[in-house]
Amino acid sequence: MVWRLNQAGIDDILIVDNLNTSEKWRNLLGLRYTDYLHKDTFMAQLKAGELDFQPDALVHLGACSVTTEADADYLMENNFHYTKTLAEWATARGGRFLYASSGQTYGDGDLGFADDDALVPMLRPITRYGYSKHLFDLHALRTRLTEEIVGIKFFNVFGPNEYHKDDMRSVVHKAFQQVQSEGVIRLFKSYHKDYADGGQTRDFVYVKDCIEVLFWFLQHPEENGIFNIGTGDARPWNALANAVFAAMGREPRIEYIEMPERLQGNYQYHTQATIAKLRNAGCDVPFRSLEEAVTDYVQNHLATPQPYL
Repeated sequence: MVWRLNQAGIDDILIVDNLNTSEKWRNLLGLRYTDYLHKDTFMAQLKAGELDFQPDALVHLGACSVTTEADADYLMENNFHYTKTLAEWATARGGRFLYASSGQTYGDGDLGFADDDALVPMLRPITRYGYSKHLFDLHALRTRLTEEIVGIKFFNVFGPNEYHKDDMRSVVHKAFQQVQSEGVIRLFKSYHKDYADGGQTRDFVYVKDCIEVLFWFLQHPEENGIFNIGTGDARPWNALANAVFAAMGREPRIEYIEMPERLQGNYQYHTQATIAKLRNAGCDVPFRSLEEAVTDYVQNHLATPQPYL
């Protein structure tokens, strides 16, 4: 997001994060910004009224994004309460507030994937992470914050600068490394009669396209609410693997492995964003196809000496 703002000539930016000992700091190389604060320092200054930086807009993408995180108390504090405090602080000052929700809030998908406000109270996420995101969506609707802010339900995002995310990296990045080292891509077997191995489907969406949607919302403060961000097209994992092989100029070789037991009961077999609400709001940002996005990611980033945005 900072990369995109810099492209627009904006560099009066305060970055808030938790860099710690990870390689995440490399994402900042080459970017222009005013200052950096640790997320705890930022929150302490905000609550004490000591924050010098007074933003026109706050883009809140930070959260624990580990979908298998087992500490529900940590998720409550980090993903729900933190977001709640920021939203109330931003709106009290008339600032623009965008936040990241998640396609995980839709649970097993039995109720579909429509970003309809009336559907939200009926959703039942199947992971603690999904529930932590769902809680703020509920809060925003209940308090009518959705009339002033923008929530984004991201589907399966992949692309540059995810390299620090360990097991939460996209399968595209993992697959690229598998092909480089072993010439094979490993996908989970299916445990659902309606889906073949590798036939489980996802709405894969490129991070560069997501950023353009966020930038569009910054430019259109009259549009508020909770919106899906996905391509609107569900594709199988096999298609993603084949796209990686094609982008690398290699013959496909896919192996199917057992899914860990801890995931088997919390696994989404199908996701597909409904994006009519986004289009009806006037957002005409195009989404790349899976093949186009994977090719750009592999050839212009992963296969280069400097893969960062």
